[in-house]
Amino acid sequence: MTDFPTSAKAVIIGGGIVGCSTAYHLAKLGWTEVVLLERKKLTSGTTFHAAGLVGQLRSNANITQLLGESVKLYRTLEEETGLGTGWKMNGGLRLACNEERWTEVKRQATTARSFGLDMQLLTPSEAKELWPLMTTDDVVGAAYLPTDGQANPSDITQALAKGARMSGAKIYEDTKVLEIDLQDGVIKGVKTEKGYIACEKVIVCGGQWTRDFAKTVGVNVPLVPVEHQYMVTERIDGVTGDLPTLRDPDRLTYYKEEVGGLVMGGYEANPIPWAMDGIPKGFHYTLLSSNFDHFEQLMELSLGRVPALESAGIKELVNGPESFTPDGNFILGEAPELKNFFVGAGFNAYGIAAGGGAGMALAEWVANGEPPFDLWPVDIRRFGRPHFDTDWVRTRTLEAYAKHYTMAWPSEEHSSGRPCRKSPLYDTLKANGACFGEKLGWERPNWYADLSAGEEARDIYTYGKPNWFDAVGREHKAAREAAVLYDQTSFAKFILKGPDAEKALSWIAANDVAKPVGGLIYTQMLNDRGGIECDLTCVRTRQDEYYIVTGTGYATHDFDWIARNIPADCNAQLVDVTSAYAVLSLMGPRARDILSAVTRDDVSNEGFKFGTAKTIGIAGCPVNALRVTYVGELGWELHLPVEYATTVYAALKQAGAAHGLIDAGYRSIESLRLEKGYRAWSGEIGPDYTPMEAGLGWACKLRKNIPFKGREAVQAQKDGGVSKMLATFTTDDPDTIICGRSTIFRNGERVGYLASAGFGYTLNQWIGYGYVRSDTPIDADYVLSGEYELEVATKRVPCKVHLAPLFDPKMERVKC
Repeated sequence: MTDFPTSAKAVIIGGGIVGCSTAYHLAKLGWTEVVLLERKKLTSGTTFHAAGLVGQLRSNANITQLLGESVKLYRTLEEETGLGTGWKMNGGLRLACNEERWTEVKRQATTARSFGLDMQLLTPSEAKELWPLMTTDDVVGAAYLPTDGQANPSDITQALAKGARMSGAKIYEDTKVLEIDLQDGVIKGVKTEKGYIACEKVIVCGGQWTRDFAKTVGVNVPLVPVEHQYMVTERIDGVTGDLPTLRDPDRLTYYKEEVGGLVMGGYEANPIPWAMDGIPKGFHYTLLSSNFDHFEQLMELSLGRVPALESAGIKELVNGPESFTPDGNFILGEAPELKNFFVGAGFNAYGIAAGGGAGMALAEWVANGEPPFDLWPVDIRRFGRPHFDTDWVRTRTLEAYAKHYTMAWPSEEHSSGRPCRKSPLYDTLKANGACFGEKLGWERPNWYADLSAGEEARDIYTYGKPNWFDAVGREHKAAREAAVLYDQTSFAKFILKGPDAEKALSWIAANDVAKPVGGLIYTQMLNDRGGIECDLTCVRTRQDEYYIVTGTGYATHDFDWIARNIPADCNAQLVDVTSAYAVLSLMGPRARDILSAVTRDDVSNEGFKFGTAKTIGIAGCPVNALRVTYVGELGWELHLPVEYATTVYAALKQAGAAHGLIDAGYRSIESLRLEKGYRAWSGEIGPDYTPMEAGLGWACKLRKNIPFKGREAVQAQKDGGVSKMLATFTTDDPDTIICGRSTIFRNGERVGYLASAGFGYTLNQWIGYGYVRSDTPIDADYVLSGEYELEVATKRVPCKVHLAPLFDPKMERVKC
């Protein structure tokens, strides 16, 4: 092939909507040396049989923004390229058929408005006016998003491909990639059936083929194919071209208009996995055999909503495999295992809705080395060790598929693939009444039932006060008045070691890590915009070594961030030691009494100051004790080799019996930290928020002449001010349950939304955290001077605003 390229700036593998969108956006950024390779024909993988609904609302503001970018693009793409896309902004309806679903929809409406979307709440009769074919006898209410719509998947992909070519990208069909050329762990190019292309960056948008292909270069992409069916009818009287899309989650179904008929599909509770032994060779433009028996359950549910389907002619029952993921979110980003290897895959049957925005985000990630904004819910680094096992991934993914339209309960846990990773104390804590949650495969006690009182260690989900509310209150009270013991073995733990460990960490960390051995440092790690990429604790254990502790769910992300940012001239190595150490956190005003009873080492305030660490002996075990807290009380994190966990736990429980020590779980940690004003990464802080905005400027070494990543951005904000500021919000009515994403109003104007919320048992108040935003710089006086309300499930609730911690603002209990 004479015109086949021999080099490129980036090679995209996969010609579905995401690959073509990425090529389009890279070319728009001026990357004209972009080559897209499709093994067969564009759209021939899974794009061609997508249903084509385009909904925007998600529970995360940035993912909603991403889907909004799709809508913006689709509205203008036909005019730009001259190719039809089938795009229609005909709006989208979502039904609620019981009171709890209606509560969920009302909260979604609040979320939508918080994120800038016009989501209207309708009566059943108003919904029927928009969708006359449906029965509404069981409908409580509905939500309507006027900017939702639908598109023709193949047409919109071809338009994106043309737009990419118009801006200089090259696209080659019938070109199979044989392998990626790696030399000493560095991407050098790709080998194809038609020749070799030298390149530094590879972007894999291969849909359900992505997992197996990425595995050839040691990259893990957790997705599996699942059969997904929808029915296409003949024309039906009353179906008009402007009919909105319809989602009926209580009946597990969705609908859209197509050529005067309807497309109806859904997400059944018993999905069928596909290609468990591998995708058949040559599979393209291929559908699976229609499974009418399996689809019957959805058909029966749909007839109760749209009676006209009973007599409608059926054109076809489309059965096509789609790639789904273990948490129902798609996968974007640079692989932690291999530099310059990017992934855009796993779109869970909403690739058309996400395709335009995901391609934009992935293109900017490739071009700039970081995403345009915080995309943690879809970041490939959210996965970890359990996701290497395809059987585990498939088990969890089938559960996620089955929950696609079920209620999205607060604090809901997955049940499949459990238990997977267990602390040595798992069986002991289970016998003590632990109700476990799961994060990154780890079993973690969320709360403890009083088995002697007949309580059951089981979550019962609701939008009201949950069954564990009082149990968490007991644990909260014990932490404030006596002592509690948390099993936090699931913490991610790293060791940074080498002659240049201090130099490397000083560059990566915003706080000063040049402490003597035994020094403990709470620090953020920032991107070049000053955004918070990591929020963690470092302990200097030797002159050339640091012990680093971060949250369970951020193990892959934080390890990757630190490892990638060690300066090239530094001799320092990062090692993950998570599985080597158990962690028992002893917290509460009686913690010192208990600890002094099990060790001969000096744990007095004078002998063991807050913000330090040292090795102490407990029951024959060398324990790395960190005097630090995330609950706002006197306490220690006790890090110890896993083989000692049961012995040390028993010693602490025995010594603590006289002091009121009880086991406690992660939900009480949340309520305690909310009262104390401690931040949570991926909640109140993240890559879109700086220390100055989050009230963490004190943890930046700006007064010292020490360079660190992100310093210039933080200094600029210190000098010029910020336009958003994290604040605390409380309501006086303990029966009004506030939740994350409730809208914040200042003097009647929308200024932000809550990032997190929960109940503070000591204060007997609901507490929320969110950013007050403005178009101009603001300060504390501006924030505190306003009159505030929160919109909770569409109702305005008066609230108070605070900038200081609500509990122990002077740290007297922590440092005693």
